[in-house]
Amino acid sequence: MASDRSGCVIAVDVGGTAVKAAVVDRHGTAIARLSVPTSRDGADGVVEQLGLIADELTHAAHARLMTPVGLGVVVPGRIDEAAGVVALAGNLGWRDVPLRALAEKRTGLPVTLGHDVRAGGLAEFTLGSSRGAGDHLFLAIGTGVAGAIMLGGEPYDRGGYAGEIGHVVIEPDGVECGCGGRGCLETMASAGAIARRYAERSGAPVTAAEVAARAAAGEATAAAVWHEAVDVLVIALAGYAFALAPELIVIGGGLAGAGEQLLAPLRDRLADRLGFQRMPTVVGAELGELAGCLGAGLLAWRAAGREVRP
Repeated sequence: MASDRSGCVIAVDVGGTAVKAAVVDRHGTAIARLSVPTSRDGADGVVEQLGLIADELTHAAHARLMTPVGLGVVVPGRIDEAAGVVALAGNLGWRDVPLRALAEKRTGLPVTLGHDVRAGGLAEFTLGSSRGAGDHLFLAIGTGVAGAIMLGGEPYDRGGYAGEIGHVVIEPDGVECGCGGRGCLETMASAGAIARRYAERSGAPVTAAEVAARAAAGEATAAAVWHEAVDVLVIALAGYAFALAPELIVIGGGLAGAGEQLLAPLRDRLADRLGFQRMPTVVGAELGELAGCLGAGLLAWRAAGREVRP
């Protein structure tokens, strides 16, 4: 039997474009990492990916004289964590997928299923930029946009429905969203939306990171798209701040890689919009795109009866 010192968990973050995974030790350190494009063969294809990833990372763990005691998997969308079911994941095209049972059958490991952004918020609180913070918001901007409402150091989920800030409607007659609605924040301020909106105006297919770089270099079209994305983020965050008055907002996800190019105008415009309301501190996430993966590891450790202590 493996000793406590040799234990680890396997953590997997299933995103709309990539699956990120790692071996996570008892201190929340990712000691082996990999990333692969998300399978386009539906839930069955992703379950097979989970199996292959678990096999590869188990081998990596054994090479370090460690034995995995569980598998944490986090997914975007509405997650019924108690039942282990992905009720709805628009960016993946899933509905009512019993992912925990399927992954346990494929990997032979005990599986903990969670929501990617709530797990990311837990990881930032435990290991990253919001350590020791009171009630706050972790907002992840990547393939989609979603928030983790952190109350007393724990993500508030309300049956899997809470935190879907990406589906606040900004333009009622706007672009159709994966959720079935129109004009959601996600259709205007996610990384994919920024790339799409730039391509529609310029004819150039680029990534959101390239739009950011072009905006920083002074290109007018890129700057306009970037400005609009910040403006709609401010609208959504102002509504959140007026309702819940968080002391801190942590911006994570791929778009947070833009750093102060995103954070500085976001702070300025949010302060202008809030008026009498308390202005929250706005910072970038420390864990970057690894937040969801590390959060999956924290959930797996909890299921194994242990809390991670950095």
